[in-house]
Amino acid sequence: MNATLAVVLIVVALAVGFGIGYVVCVVFQNKTLKKNQLIAAEMAKKAMDDVATAKKEAILEAKEKAHQYKEDAGNELRRKRDEQDRLLKLKQDEFDKDTKTHRAELQRLENRVITREEQIGKREEIISNRELQIEKQKAEVDKILKEVEDKKREQVAKLEKISGLTKAEAKKQIMESLVEDARKDAVEEIKNIENEARDTADKKAREVIVSAIQRISTDVSDEISVSVIPVPNDETKGRLIGKEGRNIRAIEAAAGVDLLIDDTPEVITISSFDPYRREIARIAIEKMILDGRVNPARIEEIVSRTTKDLEVTCKEIGDKASYDAHVNGLNSELLKTLGRLKFRTSYGQNVLRHSVEVSLIAGSIAVEIGANEQICRRGGLLHDIGKASDHEKEGTHVSIGVELAKKCKESEAVVHCIEAHHGDVPFNSIEAIIVQVADAISSSRPGARRESSERYVKRLTDLENIARARKGVEKCYAMSAGREIRVIVQPAEITDTDASFLAKDIAKEIETTLQYPGQVKVNVIREIRAIEFAK
Repeated sequence: MNATLAVVLIVVALAVGFGIGYVVCVVFQNKTLKKNQLIAAEMAKKAMDDVATAKKEAILEAKEKAHQYKEDAGNELRRKRDEQDRLLKLKQDEFDKDTKTHRAELQRLENRVITREEQIGKREEIISNRELQIEKQKAEVDKILKEVEDKKREQVAKLEKISGLTKAEAKKQIMESLVEDARKDAVEEIKNIENEARDTADKKAREVIVSAIQRISTDVSDEISVSVIPVPNDETKGRLIGKEGRNIRAIEAAAGVDLLIDDTPEVITISSFDPYRREIARIAIEKMILDGRVNPARIEEIVSRTTKDLEVTCKEIGDKASYDAHVNGLNSELLKTLGRLKFRTSYGQNVLRHSVEVSLIAGSIAVEIGANEQICRRGGLLHDIGKASDHEKEGTHVSIGVELAKKCKESEAVVHCIEAHHGDVPFNSIEAIIVQVADAISSSRPGARRESSERYVKRLTDLENIARARKGVEKCYAMSAGREIRVIVQPAEITDTDASFLAKDIAKEIETTLQYPGQVKVNVIREIRAIEFAK
């Protein structure tokens, strides 16, 4: 009981203590809050006073700065006005000085004009006096000329009476004599000029051509229309022949060639006018010999594959040829066609090697004389491109080559070089002429080409017939393998002057009608022989 009461008392005491403490805390907090509010109010009032004071000070400072800026601006404006006034004064002084100078110059020029007018007036007076003197002298000269004319007529009349010829007849004889003398002098002068020009031109041409040829080194081609393939043994040769010759017939049908097999041991001969087909047949037969399997189906397969491989090889050959000729950027079709020229010949000369040679010679000549080197090299390399397919298409190799070059987007200058290298069209560029000259050099150099005996004899006969058809020609002989034609004329019908003109006419017709390598010398001989017999 006492314990419970004690606990209750303790609890009551704690509650009372807690209540008293709470009241004390509330009172203390209220006092502190009021105190803080008073302090805050004082601080706010002080801050407001500080702001008002700062604002007044800022306004005053701003007014002072504005006043200072205004004074500075006024001073700067006055300074600029003073500077402008000073510059204007300087310019005015300079203008006044220039004006005085110009006025002095104008015055000086005016004085010179006045002096010149006075001099002109004096000269006009002098000229007028001279004109009067000239008129008098002219009248005297006319009088003298009239007297001379009268005396001349009297002399002409006396001469006509003495000579028995009229003035017209004497004039005609004199004119004929003068014409004959002038013709002889002209022929002599032409000979001298031609000799001098020929000496100079030959020397320069030799230098250019020799320089061009020295820069190239190509082999001379002398190919024939057959290829010989060695066969390891007669057994392999028999397999190539096949039963009753069926393998030979299959090879000939697939490759388009003729196979010549005779008693010669271990040899097969391929014959064809087309070296391209002959090359396909040669490679195909060599593959069959290595493979050992020979039958019609195998033959067709190998020939077909060889044809495709050779087309790729042709492009590689064309690439190498263009590299050797220093020509870049050719179309792939042109390169392939160019490579096929390796298997074409002209008078025994390999056309691809000839084309590369023409390109090198043309480029060297172009460098020597200042022409476009690249056009000459390109035109020289492609000038005979049509020969790769002229046996497959209609038209000349020139027209085929022009068509192919246009198709492959070659320039007009290069196409013209191809078109004009045989003189089919007039030349309109120096590069086309250089290509034509390089083609002639490559074709006519010693050993470059072979010529059949029939064609050789026909060329010599045509040379003699051209000269023999002329009036007054007694005999003519083609000599030095057609490089010279010697014409003997009858002296009674052909004079020395006529002989020179006859040589020119024969040379002109040879140039126009015949095709020949190099040049032909026309030698006209006129001899007078006096024969008498002593009895």
